[in-house]
Amino acid sequence: MSAGSLIQVLGQIPRFADPNVIVGYETADDAGVYRIDEQRALVQTLDFFTPVVDDPFLYGAIAAANSLSDIYAMGGQPLTAMTIACFPDSEEMISILAQVMRGGVEKLHEAGVALIGGHTVCDAEIKFGYAVTGLVHPEHVLTNAGARPGDVLVLTKPLGIGIITTAIKRGKAQPETIQKAMSVMTALNRTASDIARSFRCHAATDVTGFGLLGHACEMAEASRVTLRFRSRAIPYLEEAYPLAEAGMVPGLVAKTRRLLESRIDFNDAVPPPLRAILFDPQTSGGLLLAVDRHDTEPLIEKLDRSGIQAAAIGMVEASHDVKIIVD
Repeated sequence: MSAGSLIQVLGQIPRFADPNVIVGYETADDAGVYRIDEQRALVQTLDFFTPVVDDPFLYGAIAAANSLSDIYAMGGQPLTAMTIACFPDSEEMISILAQVMRGGVEKLHEAGVALIGGHTVCDAEIKFGYAVTGLVHPEHVLTNAGARPGDVLVLTKPLGIGIITTAIKRGKAQPETIQKAMSVMTALNRTASDIARSFRCHAATDVTGFGLLGHACEMAEASRVTLRFRSRAIPYLEEAYPLAEAGMVPGLVAKTRRLLESRIDFNDAVPPPLRAILFDPQTSGGLLLAVDRHDTEPLIEKLDRSGIQAAAIGMVEASHDVKIIVD
């Protein structure tokens, strides 16, 4: 189910107020946040998906990094994880599942997260991921609802993952391209989150299945602002552009574009392959941050010193008729 479809479903669910719910599902944020006391709040998320690579170990590592990312996007520290696995019931699949779980648990270990259990079901289609629980101070929660006019938009990972994984599935991706995509997907957002919280970061979200512009729309609507992007400043894996030109575009791109077309204004000069990249669904993508303009340069410098090639890609403006402007 796409993010847009889920939003439509949740709109039909009755809402019951709980004063301890700091972040619920109303703003389509990355994780839920529940206050325990004045110093602690739980951050909870769940994510799983079908394989995006052939290597079982890497698939597990990517699934773990992707699930942990939701906690980091909220400014939280992940503590525990529970496995969610759907696999065909066969001896061969049991061996493959063991490799997937090994890749996942090694990435959890890198993040300092304890695996405490999980649940598996028999299914004809492989799916894998985690439910993750973390902690955050109730007054230091990052949400997608705090962007302010004048803030600068910063992206911490390049786009193009969905296009490249589509090319992998079709046997059209070169080995060096695959390696670049693997490096992006397996990289944790932990350091980027830690650094962002040391500056005046007013809003954050991670860029995953709804694409940059989909998650940007969620931030714009939750914050009641308009986001203006400079298309030439947005980083993407260079191989994604020719692959998009060649038609290696995930089906979700067209679906997301149709869903959001009334809320996005593209400059005519933005070429179709780049538009596809901006809608491209990411797996374990980077963080999209709305940062006080005076903090942007030192934030990016500190990210760069930590090995994170972040970029300033746009601005937050007062609300216009559209939610997203792409120049």
